[in-house]
Amino acid sequence: MIAAIGGFLRGAGYLLQGFALLPRPGVRRHVILPLLVNFLLFALFMVLGVSQLDGLLEAAMAYLPQWLQWLEWLLWPLFLAGVLLAGFYLTLLLAGLVAAPFNGLLSEAVERVLGGSAGTDGDTGGGVFTGLLADFLAELRKLGYFLWRALPLLLLFLVPGINLAAPLLWLLFSAWMLALEYLDYPLSAHGHRFPRYRHRLRHQWHQGRALALGFGAAASLLTLVPLFNFLVMPAAVAGATAMALREGWLQEEAAR
Repeated sequence: MIAAIGGFLRGAGYLLQGFALLPRPGVRRHVILPLLVNFLLFALFMVLGVSQLDGLLEAAMAYLPQWLQWLEWLLWPLFLAGVLLAGFYLTLLLAGLVAAPFNGLLSEAVERVLGGSAGTDGDTGGGVFTGLLADFLAELRKLGYFLWRALPLLLLFLVPGINLAAPLLWLLFSAWMLALEYLDYPLSAHGHRFPRYRHRLRHQWHQGRALALGFGAAASLLTLVPLFNFLVMPAAVAGATAMALREGWLQEEAAR
């Protein structure tokens, strides 16, 4: 238990390292485009999503049975927190889809700065366009995988009683999924594929699950902090690259 808590906290620390890496020479020039994509999509979410929030809350409260009406004062803030978490998380996923090629370049730059070899998965004769297309398709597949599991969880917010626990369940889910999302950049560049590294994080790599949950939880919470939420995506790419490199996960695949 103590080891798991230590791994969780160490994983969160890697996100802070990611923020510290962004201004480093050789890294900062790769931050501008992911940052711009993140800013634009968050601004779009704030304009469109928040304007519809009252309607969503009223529709959710309509499902509350009469005998639970007295809990309305508690369910409103919980539902609000859940909607914001879900919205910010889905916005990050969409930003990752749009900015995937730029995030891949950022991850390679961070790895070089930290003394790694920087994977060359996308450079084996296919050209730049082929590499960008592969990044986009891989991101699209991950988005589909995440949404397939996210939609049933979102429905829990509409179930009276269970929706009290829904925000916590969503936070755990988003922590795991965000960790997988950002670890994909360094790991896929070294030959890891999504099903393989997901299995290894759970069962093989030492403290892999705790590290991933700590990292993803920190990323999820910082998406709710004004100004920091715009920097979460590039910082998470940098932090995930540092984590994969320093935990030895990249070297393991390179040795195969």
